[in-house]
Amino acid sequence: MINRFKSTLLVGLLGLLGASAASAEDIKLRIASGHPAANTYVNLMQTFFVPEVSKRVAARTAHKVEFVEGYGGSMVKVADTLEGVQSGLIDIGGYCFCFEASNLPLNAFQVMLPFGSMNSETSVKLARTVYNRVPQLSKVFEDKFNQQLIALISDNGYNLGTTFEWNKVSDLKGRKIAGAGLNLKWLEYAGAVPVQSSLPEAYTSMQTGVYNGWIMFPSAWVNFKLNEVAKNYTEVGFGAITWHGLTINKARMARLPKDVQAIIMEVAKEYEAKTGTVNQENYPKQIAQLKSMGVNVKSVPEAVRLEWANSLKDWPQTMATDLDAKGLPGSQVLKITLEEAEKLGHKWPVRYVIK
Repeated sequence: MINRFKSTLLVGLLGLLGASAASAEDIKLRIASGHPAANTYVNLMQTFFVPEVSKRVAARTAHKVEFVEGYGGSMVKVADTLEGVQSGLIDIGGYCFCFEASNLPLNAFQVMLPFGSMNSETSVKLARTVYNRVPQLSKVFEDKFNQQLIALISDNGYNLGTTFEWNKVSDLKGRKIAGAGLNLKWLEYAGAVPVQSSLPEAYTSMQTGVYNGWIMFPSAWVNFKLNEVAKNYTEVGFGAITWHGLTINKARMARLPKDVQAIIMEVAKEYEAKTGTVNQENYPKQIAQLKSMGVNVKSVPEAVRLEWANSLKDWPQTMATDLDAKGLPGSQVLKITLEEAEKLGHKWPVRYVIK
């Protein structure tokens, strides 16, 4: 009787051990961006998000996560990352909504309100507040594109780098200047000739005269060595914009163990905040670095900034009306953004009015 009991106990213990072993998973996740690690947000994917998820999963669960990383277009191009996550070609993707004007027209809302805060931490906090108040901004990823938005991504402040020196808005008239997506409208209203481009093309395009400048944050001027082909960087103060995101394939996320899902969301939240703090900390360092490289760095007088802002004063309402006509809450989102930015201490040079 005793021997039979021991045998039953042993079988039970072995069964429990087997069940435990079976529940432990070796998980492989493909993470990618069309941008290279020279981009701050991609660098943080590589140096923070990936190692932190791997480390925490190993320390706190029975599972192991291995990431297969592909940056700089090795897995997906800048304009194809949303589709790459949607199809399952990659599991996690980081990308700019600027390349998804037809798919994600509302998610570029901060760009529709130029001359916002130049503080990257403020920008990402503002964006998160708006996303929380308007759930449709997040739901569109799940409802239409088979993915879940797990983090927002801030850039540092947008200015204007050029191959030529300029002092007033009229100096830009007829000049070919690059941008991405909706910030091309900032150039159009200033009388420049806007050219759609992406950062991987910037160096060669300015070197060969395809265009003569870029609406761009200083980190790109430093990290992509654009100072070598464009020696002028002018602080206009268009604002730090949060219009990138980190998404995960919805079906892949659902298949992950719950404890791994929780860790991914935990790290993603920290990653989101870091895109603000790191960009904010780096901005003055990068401006100083550009000066040390011999770049002509200057700030426009407030009168020039005000002139440019005034040229755009009716554009936000135009965008809101267009979005509303498509059945999207454009007016609601822009009104909330204006108000929440002011609660965070921002003073608009021209207070846009959304009806």
